[in-house]
Amino acid sequence: MNPDRLIALAAALWLLAVVLGCVGYGRVIARSALALGAAAIVLAALWQLPGGMLPITTWPGVVGGRFQLAPDALWLLLFGAIAAFFATALGTPAAHWRSWVVGAGLSMLGALGCFGLQDAIGFLVAWEVMSLGGAVLLIGERLGATREGHGLLFMLALLEVGAVALLAAMLLLAHSVGSIDFVAFTSLATHPADGHMLLIGVLLLIGFGAKLGLLPFYEWYPGAYGQGSGASGALLSGIVLNAAFFALERAFTLWLPGGGLLAIVTVAVGVLSAILAVLYAFQEDDWRRLLAFSSAENAAIAVTLLGASQVFRGEGLLALASLGFVVALLHLAGHALAKGALMLAADGSFHATGSYAVNQQGLMRHSPWLYGVGVVFAGMSLAAMPPQAGFVSEWFTFQTLFQGFHLSGLAGRLTLSLAGAGMALTAAIAFATFVKLVGLGILGRPSSSSVPGVGRLHAMACGLLGLGVLALAVGMPWWLQGLNDVVASDFAGQSSAALHKGWILVPLTDTFAFISPTLLVIVCPLLALLPLALLFRARRRFRVRRAPVWYGGCPAPPHGMTTALSFSNAMRTFYRFVYRPANEIRHEHSGSAYFVRQVHHRADVSPLFEAAVFRGPTHMVQWLAAKLSPLQSGNMNIYLGLVGLLLVLIMAVALI
Repeated sequence: MNPDRLIALAAALWLLAVVLGCVGYGRVIARSALALGAAAIVLAALWQLPGGMLPITTWPGVVGGRFQLAPDALWLLLFGAIAAFFATALGTPAAHWRSWVVGAGLSMLGALGCFGLQDAIGFLVAWEVMSLGGAVLLIGERLGATREGHGLLFMLALLEVGAVALLAAMLLLAHSVGSIDFVAFTSLATHPADGHMLLIGVLLLIGFGAKLGLLPFYEWYPGAYGQGSGASGALLSGIVLNAAFFALERAFTLWLPGGGLLAIVTVAVGVLSAILAVLYAFQEDDWRRLLAFSSAENAAIAVTLLGASQVFRGEGLLALASLGFVVALLHLAGHALAKGALMLAADGSFHATGSYAVNQQGLMRHSPWLYGVGVVFAGMSLAAMPPQAGFVSEWFTFQTLFQGFHLSGLAGRLTLSLAGAGMALTAAIAFATFVKLVGLGILGRPSSSSVPGVGRLHAMACGLLGLGVLALAVGMPWWLQGLNDVVASDFAGQSSAALHKGWILVPLTDTFAFISPTLLVIVCPLLALLPLALLFRARRRFRVRRAPVWYGGCPAPPHGMTTALSFSNAMRTFYRFVYRPANEIRHEHSGSAYFVRQVHHRADVSPLFEAAVFRGPTHMVQWLAAKLSPLQSGNMNIYLGLVGLLLVLIMAVALI
């Protein structure tokens, strides 16, 4: 079976799952169809890389009615589909499986359309199907603690803002070239970076940024993700997010000219989004909400790299432009695997404890070892610790931004210098965030010994995805070959092979910097033999003495363990101008106010853009709804009056 048929099989299986979910029959068959479709995508992508797929006619007679997967589309689709396979195979812990299956099928069908459709109309339809699928995916779960449905409506509202911006951008692009075919859009890449191109670029950045979580759109992430399961989060953070980034990088790389103000704006938006998203991620005490902000942060890092690529392309530095482009693709590949592992680890925690809270539960005491391997490896990757894939991509990120001295313009050099400082802050906070998640989420001493372990299926899925993150890093010199063709076609003969020399990874040249995760995996275990031998010898000569942790000279009580709030309180205090923290203390009394039975403390942070950007339009819509509410009163006289007014207007237009 060739790759084209595998792609068609995947689409047919996902469509079958949607139909079964709609009729409410065949839960196991529907979930199996979703997983088998994702597996078919993985096989097709592995089969076809490093080349792309030949165009397929989707609807004859329509201009641009073609489907084609470029190598960069196959790359992002591959790693998103790997996470989707495990997520759909395990399913959701919520009871409403029908809406989840329909939403998952629509999301993946829409994402496949965004990756492959080659005309503006087909793409916009696929984009809306993908957004609708995400909403249906979450609407039946209702796993949020409070304000169920609010986060979902907020997500839909902001995504529609992005959809309007995308529609406007596509109309401008189609008007400029006289066609809706994406091939025709590429002719604009040779135009000067004038105000018209800047407007189109900003509209595209808003449209795709609404899905990627660029500021201020990242504020819908925690509410929406916090209502769903980890399996839903794995789909939204993997194949859906990768589809949105592919659409943005295709537009910026192939349709628009490089350089100019748009490239600087893109870098600035990406850096600020990454900093704010990771700051809010550090404060979360829910697995899904923390990982949601982390997804926005990693998407923003990829957008920053895309902006840096545009800065270099504007000055004709195609080798450096291809470096930023490739690193963005590497970063999202590792992110899809690592985020899938942690999202499914969150579901495993929920099955074991009944909660998604990040606290000391000692899950590793009774869970399979693969669960710990998956969480630690994925957490290391997202914290940019060697030798994981996240470390490789973030190391490449800094090497890309450090190349700003090659630019001749002061604006470009200053932009990349400040971006490097912003990425350093982001990396430091991300490191602390995942120390908190891993340290408190699966380790620590539980308050009771009755906490059960994580199930074998979730442990296996989490472990395999975590090992996949390591495999991506260790095999990076070989994985880079999968991007050779797209780099050569988009950047005039450049090659991704320039990013490695044998087993060593280099930023185009080994005289600037180099690392080798492949050698690290071989050498580090050998180096560990020496301290292990010393430890073994010491244990034979000296008796091991065990003592309780120092707690002011007193035995450590169970309530004295570290919580997510206490871990992040110092950062909350230091960055209070961003967080604007709110504390609420409520007392419960026993009869008299003098006898306090219980004290409830709630600490929260305020969204940065809610009051300044979103609250005004929200109040305006509520005011209009109140004023227009008489139209829904059911009064027949009002309806007849409206019909009469409409007839008068029609007659007036006819007379004019």
